[in-house]
Amino acid sequence: MTITVIKNDHTGREVWRYTGQVLARGTTWVQLEARFERAQDVITPYHTFRRGDRFVEWFFSDRWYNIFEMHDADDDHLTGWYCNVTRPARLDGDVVRADDLALDLFIAPDGTITVLDEDEFAALPLDETTRAQARQALRELQEMVAARHPPFDAIPSHQPAESG
Repeated sequence: MTITVIKNDHTGREVWRYTGQVLARGTTWVQLEARFERAQDVITPYHTFRRGDRFVEWFFSDRWYNIFEMHDADDDHLTGWYCNVTRPARLDGDVVRADDLALDLFIAPDGTITVLDEDEFAALPLDETTRAQARQALRELQEMVAARHPPFDAIPSHQPAESG
């Protein structure tokens, strides 16, 4: 089944849209597969997002984040995880909507954690309840990585590291 993902900014305004294929679904979550299909590769200090990379994505209606497991376009090896701190996703049939709150987490295959966009998050005009939920979501993700909770169970257990 094809599903459309709509990424909104913190105000709920659409900023990006793409489609994927549903892999599994529960009452409060959906797992899908999508390809990174931007016009060109996106090179960052921590990762290069390549056109055609395969993403396995989890969206939750009862959690303040989503998780993208990333695989190389050429040979499908694991290249890391990207987690967006968001308001809980709205799962409406064949559409998923998530309001991005700027704060992100990148986890390298060796378990190195990089917290991203803290300045951007701090600058958003959010109420304190939303800020607290976002910070709690970040802590929850970091704990999941440390405990090697799925989908982070592919990280070697001898590699706990954190940066940024």
